[in-house]
Amino acid sequence: MSSTRFFFAIVRRDLLLAWQQRGDLLVGVVFFVLVACLFPLAIGPEPKLLARIGPGVLWVAVILANLLALPRLFNNDWQDGSLEQLLIAPAPASVMVAGKLTAHWLTTGIPLTLIAPLLGIQYGLESDTLLMLMASLLLGTPALSALGSIGAALTLGVRQGEMLLALLVLPLYAPVLIFGSGAVAAVAGGLSGMAELSLLAAILCGTLFLAPWLAAMAVRLAVE
Repeated sequence: MSSTRFFFAIVRRDLLLAWQQRGDLLVGVVFFVLVACLFPLAIGPEPKLLARIGPGVLWVAVILANLLALPRLFNNDWQDGSLEQLLIAPAPASVMVAGKLTAHWLTTGIPLTLIAPLLGIQYGLESDTLLMLMASLLLGTPALSALGSIGAALTLGVRQGEMLLALLVLPLYAPVLIFGSGAVAAVAGGLSGMAELSLLAAILCGTLFLAPWLAAMAVRLAVE
């Protein structure tokens, strides 16, 4: 089997498994909606304040929802033994990791990206700001999945791994959060936001290049 066919087979497999366990997917979406909706209730209806904190709040909520979904990236396959079978397949382990993080992004990042503009309306964000919010999330959420795959692989099989996963991944998420929310805040302030968006795209390219290889090494160590 070629690497390309193996990649798409992994993506299809994980998408089917995610659909069978779609209740887990809804947990992340509901969590994102609740976090984003609670902030306006807590700080009051001041329009200028809501518009100023909106980009940061939405981005933090996306990061927390993404973190909530990370343990299922490798853990279920590790528990039932299928991860070992995937590692001995006639294709590089990095291709398997790339397929799994792609499926993770499709089932986690895409729904959050589509819902975020609807939640941004309650913060009084203008249409151009909402478009930049979607653009930054389309670039940022794949980077979150890629960085998260490294942390999920490093904590695979570790006792209290979910807590350790948060400690490992959240510092890695900081640049994505800074440039992602910064791009939206720049547009809200009347600037272009393209500089922040370009840096976010550079982070995405770097993480997509390195993350599958690093995560594959960590998965092999955990299985062995």
